[in-house]
Amino acid sequence: MGRTAAEDRRRAMAGPPPRRAPGPRYKWVALSNTTLGVLIATINMSVMLIALPDIFRGIGVDPLRPGNTGLLLWLIMSYLVVTAVLVVSFGRLGDMYGRTRMYNLGFAVFTVFSVLLSVTWQHGTAGALWLIAMRVLQGVGGAMLMANSNAILTDAFPARQRGLALGLNQVAGITGSFVGLVLGGLLGPVNWRLVFLVSVPFGVFGTVWAYRKLRDTGIRTPARPDWWGNLTFAAGLIAVLAGITYGIQPYGRHTMGWSNPAVLATMAGGALLLAVFCVVETRVPAPMFRLGLFRIRAFAAGNLASLLASLGRGGLMFLLIIWLQGIWLPRHGYGFTETPLWAGIYMLPLTLGFLVAGPVSGWASDRFGARTFATGGMLLAAGTFLALQSLPVDFGYPSFALILLLNGIGMGLFAAPNRAAVMNSLPPDQRGVGAGISTTFQNSAMVLSIGIFFSLMIAGLAGTLPRALTSGLTAQGVPVADAAKVAALPPVGVLFASLLGYNPVRTLLGPQVLDRLPPDRAAYLTGREFFPQLISQPFSDGLAVAFGFATAACLIAAVASLLRGGRYVHDDDRAFTGTRQAPVPVTTTAAGKPGPAAAAGPGTPTGTAAPTGTGTAKTGAPSPPPPPPPHPRSP
Repeated sequence: MGRTAAEDRRRAMAGPPPRRAPGPRYKWVALSNTTLGVLIATINMSVMLIALPDIFRGIGVDPLRPGNTGLLLWLIMSYLVVTAVLVVSFGRLGDMYGRTRMYNLGFAVFTVFSVLLSVTWQHGTAGALWLIAMRVLQGVGGAMLMANSNAILTDAFPARQRGLALGLNQVAGITGSFVGLVLGGLLGPVNWRLVFLVSVPFGVFGTVWAYRKLRDTGIRTPARPDWWGNLTFAAGLIAVLAGITYGIQPYGRHTMGWSNPAVLATMAGGALLLAVFCVVETRVPAPMFRLGLFRIRAFAAGNLASLLASLGRGGLMFLLIIWLQGIWLPRHGYGFTETPLWAGIYMLPLTLGFLVAGPVSGWASDRFGARTFATGGMLLAAGTFLALQSLPVDFGYPSFALILLLNGIGMGLFAAPNRAAVMNSLPPDQRGVGAGISTTFQNSAMVLSIGIFFSLMIAGLAGTLPRALTSGLTAQGVPVADAAKVAALPPVGVLFASLLGYNPVRTLLGPQVLDRLPPDRAAYLTGREFFPQLISQPFSDGLAVAFGFATAACLIAAVASLLRGGRYVHDDDRAFTGTRQAPVPVTTTAAGKPGPAAAAGPGTPTGTAAPTGTGTAKTGAPSPPPPPPPHPRSP
């Protein structure tokens, strides 16, 4: 018999039918696919750093010529800037239209532009501009992957297992940034196109696998896109990050561009646009993200700690590359052309520390909460920066490797529990944008770290390097005028030469000076001993300042982590039942195991937590019950 009009009305009022629960193995499918996606996205953040000399030789560009410095910086920074800017927008779109839909599209976009990067046919400046443009578009795909992977995992795993799942995913992402260094060093000398092509088979496999196996298991919140919020946020963050990029380049007679009016105006304009963005988000009916999320203490403290930890980690990567390639490896018998690959290999203890500590701390944080592990990890990382600061420039490798291993363990202890705590604190309908915010903090910190640590190193070198260059070159017979000309060059050129694995003296003096010197003097100047010994003391002065900053960043991150409060889970175990239940706060008992929900809000004292607007006030008076969440929508 046909349905009556009354039955149709009752069905419409009841909402969509309950969602069918996914199979018990689905969560592991989601974990393995999203881990692959995050791994290749983060590998591509760093794979170019070691391979840059081979890439520039392949397209016929000298990156150290004054007019090409911008090409060098944007080839490094374009991918980082795009992923930092777009992850929030793509996370919000995932909340609105489906997280797996955005994630799957990201896999496909990333793979297409990896292919286009590897088939570059142009040379010279045109070739460099093509690579930068393709890196920007590849970064769009990477942003889609990174913005939605954590939200997909949080939807797929119950709260008691999210620490392990998000820990594995987070460690894969951080490890990818160091694995990329080794891959770039291995593939670049064979053929520079392989640096980009290596991602393609994994991208094709991951795309097909994602479209076939992944599906939305979370709550969608259909809404109109917040165009003004997206526009002001993207323009503001791009302006700030671009200002930082140009701030480390020379300006006039200054060693850096921080006094350049264009740099100052760009950064001020960016900060103003970000302030406008905050105002816009309080006025529009469907904001890109709700600023009220930062009233959740676990979310706000976790993101602040993540920003500071990423600052220290990003600076460490660049400082170690320059230290190993410019000084330590040449002084131990490695040619300048060999140093990029071996720098990646000698940094492997750092990756090993991540791989050991990350999954273990993620699993343990499911049982005992994130605060102890995350805070202890940051304290350990701060101690390792102090230990690196105390090492001589020409260190013994066993002690150096041990410090790197401990630094990796400290960062691993922090990263997995912190990300799990941040994601657990989010309401189900805000997980995509919340994950995007966290990734924006992390990726923006990478760009900030380049600006901060390069500036600190340049400031340290500027005081002593010119005098050391002048006296060292003239002692080997270089004419005073030529030595003074080299000494007057901005220190950033020395840093870039070391970063790229170029022979700095050969590059700075050029054949017109070296050909006029006796062959033995020219050979000594361009050999493996002269330049590393010459800059060891100036470089040590810069390292002391930079590692001091990294130590301070980690200590502040430890304080932020300590203040996150007790274990806080915005539970949604109702997700597949179709019932209208309120979120369930989870607390920890004295033994560290889940206990009964405490009556408190985001500002709750340590050990208790509850979602914003739920529970009771400190006086014990009951608050009105929260409105029931909407029925989950079908994928």
